[in-house]
Amino acid sequence: MPSDALQIDPAMLPRSLSGALMRGIKGKCPRCGGTHLFRKLLKPIDRCRMCGQNWSIHSADDFPPYIAILLTGHLMAPVIITLGQSEALPQWAMMTIVLAMALALLAAILQPAKGGVIALQWWLGLQGFAGHSGKVEAGVS
Repeated sequence: MPSDALQIDPAMLPRSLSGALMRGIKGKCPRCGGTHLFRKLLKPIDRCRMCGQNWSIHSADDFPPYIAILLTGHLMAPVIITLGQSEALPQWAMMTIVLAMALALLAAILQPAKGGVIALQWWLGLQGFAGHSGKVEAGVS
């Protein structure tokens, strides 16, 4: 990629951690916000076509599923308690409803959680990222 493609207008950079996180959560490039961060459900693009940022060096690992499970558990707790107090609903029906809702919530939360973790790693300069200063990491192909 030509070096001029790696330059980014400083006005396109997020001004705060929350700005970078929101871009990642929305599935956009945390650095420029101009393109999609993911090419498949949980597979990030190798390099942003707008700013040239290398996203293949991220190491989100198990943190996004942990976030998704934690949020799902907290959102499902009141539902489970309410359904458990209902004597009119058979237990198998309650379990079916809870399972379907939990799977839907997990599926909905997982990609935004991964985008947020990748954005956080980039902002803090972890895992070889240059960080929010706008510099492109050296020596990473």
